[in-house]
Amino acid sequence: MFSHVMVGSNDIARSKKFFNATFAAFGGPSAIEDANGRLIYQHNGGLFIITKPIDGQPATHANGGTIGFLMTPEQADAWHQAGIENGGTTCEDAPGYREGSPYYLAYLRDPDGNKLCALHLAG
Repeated sequence: MFSHVMVGSNDIARSKKFFNATFAAFGGPSAIEDANGRLIYQHNGGLFIITKPIDGQPATHANGGTIGFLMTPEQADAWHQAGIENGGTTCEDAPGYREGSPYYLAYLRDPDGNKLCALHLAG
């Protein structure tokens, strides 16, 4: 259904450090930087793009929005740790299976405040 997700950043170099580390933690590639300075990550048929807002206004995160990435619990733990070590902040509960749920979840906010989730569905 989705072709890509794009988020804004106020500091592309800071975002590149954060996302290169978190993508590497689950086997994803480093960013490709296009002629406009956007960071493009291609993995498992999808695109994740980081850009300075085209309108020149500051980037802000979506209140209530979350961007999820599929991975194993081990990858989710490595992803979460890489995020913390590279300018992200933990949010929600600690990484792990949720009570009464088949989901293993780990949450981070990137350096610009975008809420990210690593998700594994046991089964």
